[in-house]
Amino acid sequence: MKHRHGVAVSTVTFVGSQSAKPNGLDLLASADSILIAPSNPLVSIAPIRSLAGVDEVLSSRRDSVCAISPIVNGAALKGPADRLMNELGHETSVVGVARIYAPICGTLIIDNADAHLASAVEAQGMRCVVTDTIMKSPQVSAALARTALEATR
Repeated sequence: MKHRHGVAVSTVTFVGSQSAKPNGLDLLASADSILIAPSNPLVSIAPIRSLAGVDEVLSSRRDSVCAISPIVNGAALKGPADRLMNELGHETSVVGVARIYAPICGTLIIDNADAHLASAVEAQGMRCVVTDTIMKSPQVSAALARTALEATR
């Protein structure tokens, strides 16, 4: 906390993740749908993906995996995802998120603010759904959840 994100990140490593035994791979493999929340793809989702077998299960059922982009209009709504993506060499946009998730995810949901990038997301080999992703009310949150579930069917 001393530097408060004042030092650029050059790498992220999850020490021990390859030898850790993930719980629930069978549940991941048998779930009707898998939804990846709009969380930081590099420090929130990547630790899970780094566990042995997780990416293999996700990629084997890629069409039923849907992610919601945590980047809206080139910025993270909360936290350092945009800064970390930039510092680690990823494009800070929904297209950058698509590139990270394309191997394991068939659909990316992006916000209306990024509708002009839908074809660039699809060029990454993913289906793109454009909707309101900023969960400012329970109604918007529920609609987003319904959209994500429908995208995997």
